[in-house]
Amino acid sequence: MRWKCIVAYDGTGFDGWQSQKNGNTIQDFIENQLKVIFKRSIRIHGSGRTDSGVHAKGQVFHFDGEWKLAGNDLLNAMRSGLPESILVSSAQKVSRNFHARYSAKGKKYIYKLYEGYAPPSGNRYCWSLGSRKLNITSMHLASKYLLGEHDFAAFSAEKKNTIKTLRRLDIVKDGPHVHITTEANGYLYKMVRSLVGALVDVGWGKLSTNCLVKILESRQRTHRIFTAPGRGLCMDRVFY
Repeated sequence: MRWKCIVAYDGTGFDGWQSQKNGNTIQDFIENQLKVIFKRSIRIHGSGRTDSGVHAKGQVFHFDGEWKLAGNDLLNAMRSGLPESILVSSAQKVSRNFHARYSAKGKKYIYKLYEGYAPPSGNRYCWSLGSRKLNITSMHLASKYLLGEHDFAAFSAEKKNTIKTLRRLDIVKDGPHVHITTEANGYLYKMVRSLVGALVDVGWGKLSTNCLVKILESRQRTHRIFTAPGRGLCMDRVFY
């Protein structure tokens, strides 16, 4: 019996999604609760990893486990033993052919920026930029060159399978709030945060559009690409 689950979490204070020896990851907490429920070790498989401090609204994972009661009872059992910062929002039986990672057709991420000094209640969910202002027009222009299919090796430490298709890259400003929304068929390690860091540097005038394109075409990671802080990033949705 295979279960597909959707989980939301506040990544603050966690060491990312993927299980680690210290046990302080989203995967570790969920697997520990499933062990209590099923009386045996259960391995879950996520749609992808999120780094330390990164949040999620629609992370997907699956696991195999025989459950004789209703699916809603399983959902309530999972919720009852998890920290308040982790919420499993759905659990449904799926085909054995379903795989949270390999069946995914794409993902959507949203990165939140704040022009100025964000209040403490919101600072854990955005990158507060302080007194520096962004040139949104320049960022829009640069973003167009990142859309489509490219080798994004320059925006990740990964060396394999670096060709991805960036289907969406929107930059929307509403007062001090700036949201960067991306959709792609897949992402590399720290790719979204690196793209955001580069676009912010364009908005600050530290990086020209021409230079950004040359870095993309070089397919080489460089110190000129800054990785934005994890706290501003949220995995919004996984497409199947």
